[in-house]
Amino acid sequence: MNSTPDANRKHIAIFGKTNSGKSSLLNAIVGQDVSLVSSISGTTTDPVKKAMELIPFGPVVFIDTAGLNDTGELGELRVKRSIKILQSTDFAIYVMDINDLDEQAYIEAVKGFKKYSIPHVLVVNKIDSASQEQLERIKSKLKEAIFVSTHSGGDILLLKDMLIKMLTNDDTEETIVGDLVPSGGKIIMVVPVDSEAPKGRIILPQVQLIRDCLDHGIKSYVVRDTELESALTDLSSVNLVVTDSQAFKRVSEIVPVDIKLTSFSILFARHKGDLSTLADGASKVKELTGESRILISEACSHNHSHEDIGRIKIPNLLNKFVGKQLQYDFKMGHDFPENLDEYDMVIHCGSCMLNKKVMQTRIDICLEKGIKITNYGVVLAYLNGIMDRCMEIFE
Repeated sequence: MNSTPDANRKHIAIFGKTNSGKSSLLNAIVGQDVSLVSSISGTTTDPVKKAMELIPFGPVVFIDTAGLNDTGELGELRVKRSIKILQSTDFAIYVMDINDLDEQAYIEAVKGFKKYSIPHVLVVNKIDSASQEQLERIKSKLKEAIFVSTHSGGDILLLKDMLIKMLTNDDTEETIVGDLVPSGGKIIMVVPVDSEAPKGRIILPQVQLIRDCLDHGIKSYVVRDTELESALTDLSSVNLVVTDSQAFKRVSEIVPVDIKLTSFSILFARHKGDLSTLADGASKVKELTGESRILISEACSHNHSHEDIGRIKIPNLLNKFVGKQLQYDFKMGHDFPENLDEYDMVIHCGSCMLNKKVMQTRIDICLEKGIKITNYGVVLAYLNGIMDRCMEIFE
C-alpha cells in the first residue's frame, strides 16, 4: 500500500532515432543504469520502464523506447511497440543526436504527439562531440530545444527542472470521491469475499479508495456484503455505499433509497476516463441482437474461474437480457485491438491497472470509429436496472 502504482504515475516516454542517446539520457535522468547503453544501433528492443520519484513533483514512470527508424522485420515490430507507447504517454521527450539532425523524423514524431495530445520537449544530445561554432549554429536554429551531454552530464539538471515545471503546470489534483463526499462524511465499502478475492489482501481499486478517503478526511468502513445490513444499522447518516459491481443486485436491495449507491468500477470510470460516454455506451445493450459481437477488454491478466466477472458473469447477464447468445471476444492485459470495426460494443474493465491517458485514448478510439464503449460497473448497473440510482452521486 505504500508504493504508488504505475497507473497513478505520470508516464514520461523518451523517443528518437536509434543511437541518438535515448537510453543514456534515461540513465542520466534517473541516476542509475536502467537501460543498456551501446554504440550499436538497436540495443533497446522492448520499452524499458523505470518508476521513480521526480522530486519535488512526485511519482513518475520513465519509458525508454526503441528507435523509431529501426529496420528489418524485428525492427518494424520494435517501432510498432514504441508507437503504441504513445497511448499511455503523458509527456514525451524527443532526442536528437547533434551529429544527425533529422528534422523530418522529428516532424513525424510531433504528428504522433499531437494526435494523442501529448506535450513534449526536444532534446539535442551529444553536444560534447560538436564544435562551439556548430553548437551555436544549431542553437540559433532549434531555439525550443534543450541541449545536453549525457557523457559529461551537461544541462541534465536543467532538463529535469524543466520537466518538473511543465508537469507541475499541467498537474491538477485528482480525487476519486473527495469532491463527492464532504470531509467528515461516511462511506461504506462493500467487499464480497468469494473465490475471485485474492487471499490475504484487497484489490487495487479498494486500496485506492481507502487512501482517497484518508486524504480527504472521509470516514470509511469496509464490510462484506453479509455484514452490510448490520453496518447500516450501526452507523447513522451514511453519505455513500460503494460496492463491488458483482454484488450490485443484493446490495441495492439492502441499501435504503435515501442513501446513495455506486460501485468501485463506476467511480473509476469517472476517475480514469469519461463517465458520461461510458454511461451512454451502456444504452447500446437494448440494441443488441443475436448477430452482435462484443469486445470485453480487461487490463490485468489473471486466472479465470466460474465466477469471473468479464468472461462469465457479464456475458451470462447480457445473453439473458437480450434473450440471445451473443458473440464475444476477450482481450486481456495491455492488448487493445486497432481494428474495432467488427464489434458492436466494447465493455472495458474499471482500468485500475491503466493510467488515465490509456483509458481516455481507448475511449477516443471508440468514439472516432462510432463504437459504443462502457465499463463493467456501468453495464452491470444497467443490466440490474439501477443505473439512475448509481449515477445520482455524480449529479
